[in-house]
Amino acid sequence: MLAAILLGLTSLVLADLSPRYQDANGDLVADRPQNPEDWRDPRILVFAYTPVEDPAQYSQVWDEFIEHMEALTGKEIRFFPVQSNAAQIEALRAGRLHVAGFNTGSTPIAVNCAGFVPLAMMAAEDGSFGYEMELITYPGSGIDSPADLEGRQLAFTSPTSNSGFKAPSTLLQEEFGLVADRDYQTSYSGSHDNSILGVVNGDYEVAAIANEVLQRMEARGVVSADQYRSIYTSATFPTTAYGIAHSLHPDLAAQIEAAFFSFDWEGTALQAEFADAGMARFIPISYKEHWEVIRTVDRASNTVYNCD
Repeated sequence: MLAAILLGLTSLVLADLSPRYQDANGDLVADRPQNPEDWRDPRILVFAYTPVEDPAQYSQVWDEFIEHMEALTGKEIRFFPVQSNAAQIEALRAGRLHVAGFNTGSTPIAVNCAGFVPLAMMAAEDGSFGYEMELITYPGSGIDSPADLEGRQLAFTSPTSNSGFKAPSTLLQEEFGLVADRDYQTSYSGSHDNSILGVVNGDYEVAAIANEVLQRMEARGVVSADQYRSIYTSATFPTTAYGIAHSLHPDLAAQIEAAFFSFDWEGTALQAEFADAGMARFIPISYKEHWEVIRTVDRASNTVYNCD
């Protein structure tokens, strides 16, 4: 059981911050450079949302938030439609990306290898947050529970994804004794959207997905509830982390942070996109606290952050 894994590992603290960064206060994220000459205050800020099937569509979803952030920072802000988690992390590490939303599983890699500082997360009006990993299949597949996966096919999204790879592969091994590529065949779809569409079209027998993505796709009419069946639902995980590059000038960093927490969702495209998942505002987060469960899953799955 996941609870048993967590109980045995909660005392562990992931200490994999790249040597290029410092963490004097022990919050597990990179400190701002000590020398003010190393603080960055670019004329144009680049913002990127975690990779999705249709980045152009999400550019429009974020338009009003970007305008709000422009008003508070006095900067021009450009939306960067990333195609992969690796590209997003490399852009941040290289200094080409300044504000970003990283999916749950890639957040620790962005923190440790690229100096990402998480600030905010989407939540419901009452402050509740989170999503679950689900294993879904199509009607008539003959797969009614994870135990039926033996000898069958499971689609993951990418190796950096929490709900799309790390959590399901760990849970299937710990709870059902099923080892990837030994007991069931695996493939990688590249995104939760692709995995969901692959299942409903019969391309994949089973897929591990984040149910918040499934809920949004249903809300848009891309898929319907009669096209899939859920055979497993996990514990609740934190959602996408929104934050900044560690080296931004402190005044600029404060303005960006204020933009998240002062943004009025009412009547915006952001509200329309995420309302069916229950999201209504941004709340402050602590990487050390809120991502403890994800670091625990990483430990259980022997995840190593290679920051070379």
